[in-house]
Amino acid sequence: MKLQGKNLSLRLNSSAILNDVDITVDAGDFVGLIGPNGAGKTSLLRILANLQQADSGTIELNGHHLKSIHRKTLAQTLGYLEQGAPAHWPLLVRRLVELGRLPYLSPWGQLTGSDKAIVDNAMNQAEVQHLSERIISTLSGGERLRVLIARMFATEPNIVLADEPIAALDPYHQLHTMELFREHCDRGGSAVVVMHDLNMAARFCDRLVLLNQGVVACEGNVESVLTEGNLAGVYGIHAQLDHQTTKGLTVIPTARIPH
Repeated sequence: MKLQGKNLSLRLNSSAILNDVDITVDAGDFVGLIGPNGAGKTSLLRILANLQQADSGTIELNGHHLKSIHRKTLAQTLGYLEQGAPAHWPLLVRRLVELGRLPYLSPWGQLTGSDKAIVDNAMNQAEVQHLSERIISTLSGGERLRVLIARMFATEPNIVLADEPIAALDPYHQLHTMELFREHCDRGGSAVVVMHDLNMAARFCDRLVLLNQGVVACEGNVESVLTEGNLAGVYGIHAQLDHQTTKGLTVIPTARIPH
């Protein structure tokens, strides 16, 4: 599936959050959405997920305007993971993951054996099966995030939209989560992931979109985006770039550039 945003602009009060942003996500793409705090990354992701309305511009899915697509179809197609998503209800972990199957159920419908198998698989993928009988509110922040990742994958979305999905995770689960997204894309799905860890983005993503002050400063493959000039101009840092590692480009910040 192809998701495309064209000329997306957004203002909040008197501030421009996004200004004529274009983004295209094809099947198989793993896109890292990077940039400093306040660059507009979360707003762009929410607009792509049909959770926030742009002031101007359009979003198309396979050439069809998002507004013309049935909400149930969108819920089955787009998987959204909110940054720091809260869990307000004292649900069992398994029950929360099962909510990922709601877009496929009729009103008052019950989970089928197939649905339950998909839930099991999603929990195994996210390595949260052992938390199945825990109350979600009793989990640590990292455990809760992994449960929400399982819920997202239980929906079997074609396109994954995730806002800082590894920020609260330990190193093992950071790698594991990025591997899950990579495998999803390798199977023909796609992902747009907001990230601050440039080395993780360089290791796993096919393309990077670098936002700065609401505009696309640069986009393309890792080597063309993560340059000394872009890191200095957008992030305000000096950095060494190591192209010789077996895992791809490594960014080593060395100093900040005073404002």
